[in-house]
Amino acid sequence: MSPRHWIAMFACALAVGVSVTASAGTTPLRVMTFNVRVPVDQGANAWENRRELMVQVIRAQHPDVLGTQELTEEQGEYLAAHLPGYAWFGQGREGGSKGEHMGVFYRTDRLEVLRSGDFWLSDTPHLPGSITWGQPYPRMVTWAQFRLRDGGGTFEYLNTHFPYRDEDVRPRMLSAAEILRWIDQLPAAARIILTGDFNCAPDTPVHAKLTAGLHDAWIEAATRSGPAKTFHNFTGTPDRRIDWILSRGFKARTVSTLTTHEGARYPSDHFPVVADLVMTPAVHTPAHQP
Repeated sequence: MSPRHWIAMFACALAVGVSVTASAGTTPLRVMTFNVRVPVDQGANAWENRRELMVQVIRAQHPDVLGTQELTEEQGEYLAAHLPGYAWFGQGREGGSKGEHMGVFYRTDRLEVLRSGDFWLSDTPHLPGSITWGQPYPRMVTWAQFRLRDGGGTFEYLNTHFPYRDEDVRPRMLSAAEILRWIDQLPAAARIILTGDFNCAPDTPVHAKLTAGLHDAWIEAATRSGPAKTFHNFTGTPDRRIDWILSRGFKARTVSTLTTHEGARYPSDHFPVVADLVMTPAVHTPAHQP
């Protein structure tokens, strides 16, 4: 075969490779955050009366990755049993299976977990169940490095739930700082997705601190639907936007707050938020300055 033919074949193979990579990189990654509410309510809001509706909402959106908050092991196992094609991981905030989980669900046909773990939002982040900073309950992050099975590369995913009381401004700020320290240990070009119930509004120092290096999907997306606010306490009338999808190395195309309900029955006291994210070219981001 002549050198000209070899060059032509190489160019063709290179073009096919670029095309596949580009296609994988532009396929949106659907991300959902959902505070599912612990199963402590009675009557219409009892877990048994809303769990089927929750499954319907998740199935309809078919997220690639879903970060939950307030999830107990019982709830996690129920959702996993009724969401074929998904797996989930995460331990309770008290360690092991105890307490609320930051359970992460993912589509096994789209994503592969390369590594995963947990850390606590405290002065001793590697000590399960640790509590400091004056907060009454353990707070934590469940994380994973995912690989896109279609060749679209890898990304780091973190899911969390911040302290809830009005007086917990300092613990929330320290929680944000701990997450940013964890992110700073990653390669500068690492793609990041952070989801959670942050228990504060976007006009707070916590949001400003996190979005100094991460993009808020609700603000960035060209197309938004549903109300901005997400916590509604089973009333259907939300009063705060406390559930966020933040990212680095992605561009939010669309974002929606889902208000699905059956009469006065809602799947949770929070509206879930779902966003379609597309990977952007790798950009080296300078380390966070505390």
